[in-house]
Amino acid sequence: MASKQIVRMASTAASTSAAAARPIFRELHGVVTSAGLMDRTVKVQVGGQRWNGRIKKFFNDPKTYLVHDPNNSLRTGDVVAITPGWVTSQHKRHLVKHIIAPNGSPVEERPPVPTQDEMWAAREAKKAAKDARRAERAEAERLARQQEKEEKEERRRRKMAGREEMGQTKASDVD
Repeated sequence: MASKQIVRMASTAASTSAAAARPIFRELHGVVTSAGLMDRTVKVQVGGQRWNGRIKKFFNDPKTYLVHDPNNSLRTGDVVAITPGWVTSQHKRHLVKHIIAPNGSPVEERPPVPTQDEMWAAREAKKAAKDARRAERAEAERLARQQEKEEKEERRRRKMAGREEMGQTKASDVD
């Protein structure tokens, strides 16, 4: 009975779309502390606590993350939800999920924050385009190497033909 359920769950999981198959990450809430200084990047401070075992007390231990903001829609002071994503740059590994509480100008006056599915789709499209360019370049390099090899073989044949005409064929040259 349990094996049938596992098989049924596996077949259901296989039939879901790629968007549904993506892992679900935890959502962090934080405040934008720096915006507008870096293109498509904001600094978000997320609250946290750390236990000190020696004095048996929790202390505030905020963490700061560099977050990818594709449309530069965040402003300093906004409260946002962020999720872990892919590595965008050396220190940037999180994505903006949505704005919880805007600071300053209303959300309607800003560029929209893309949804997680839109960001993942854009990333997949970018990767597919890169793979296509890489395949084209590899094919062009392969054809260039093949042509160079054929030209080298043709030069060798002409050289051998010239030696044979002059009667200078060496014993080592004859197959």
